[in-house]
Amino acid sequence: MILKDVFGKALLDYYENHFNKSDLIRKPKCILTWTNISDKDELPLSYLFRSYNNMPEVEKIALNQCRGSVLDVGCGAGNHLLHLQKKGLHVKGIDISKGAVEVCKKRGVKHVEETDILKVKDTFDTILLLMNGTGIFQTVENTYIYLNHLKSILNEHGQILIDSTDILYMYQDENGQLEEELPETYYGELDYFYSYDGEEEYGMKWLYLDFELLHRISGDVGLNCEKIYSGKQHNYLARLSLKN
Repeated sequence: MILKDVFGKALLDYYENHFNKSDLIRKPKCILTWTNISDKDELPLSYLFRSYNNMPEVEKIALNQCRGSVLDVGCGAGNHLLHLQKKGLHVKGIDISKGAVEVCKKRGVKHVEETDILKVKDTFDTILLLMNGTGIFQTVENTYIYLNHLKSILNEHGQILIDSTDILYMYQDENGQLEEELPETYYGELDYFYSYDGEEEYGMKWLYLDFELLHRISGDVGLNCEKIYSGKQHNYLARLSLKN
C-alpha cells in the first residue's frame, strides 16, 4: 500500500512554521492517533522534534548504547540521527515517509533514505528501532521475516536495539485481572490510525510485542535477546545479537 504520507506532511508543516519561519498559514499542532482498542489521542508535533534532553529514558539509554555504524529504522524527523551525528558516529536513517526524509535533510542529517527496512542490504554495527520499534513488524507472523532480515544486515558482534510495550494491561483491572476477553489473535496486534489537518491516513497494522514473545522468536531465528531496560509504563528496551 502506498501511503498518503499524512505523517510527512505534518512534519514538513511543523518544520516550516517553527524552524524555517515560514509565512504558511498556521497548521494544527497535533496529529490525532487511535487504534481499534483505544480512543483518539493528540500527539503534539513538537514531541516529534524533541531534543535529547526531552527524550524518554528508554531512548536515552538506547542512544548511549550505540556504537560503530548505526542504522535508525523509521527515523522520523531525525532526532536520534542528529544526536548521534554530534557524537561523531557514522549514522544512516531510513523511513518510508517521503516528508520525513525531506525534513531530516533540511535539519542537517547527512545520510537518510526513503526506503523500507526489508530492502536494505548494507550491514551495520547497531540497528535502532525505537518508539515501539516492533510496530513495523505488524504481526507476530511477520516478526520472523523482519528479524531474519535484520539478522542478515547485522555485522558480527553487532546489536539490534529495539523497544516495545506489553499492552496486556489494557485488558486488565488494577489488580491484574482480565476485565474483558482477549482477542483470538495476539492481543498486541492492533489496527492503527492517524490523521492530520482533516486528512486521515490509510489504516495499518501495528504490533506491540511483549518481551517473552520477542525473546522466543529471537531464539527461533538465531538471535540472543536480553532486556536492558524495564520502564514504569510496561515498556522495555531489548538488545538482540548474533548467536555464537
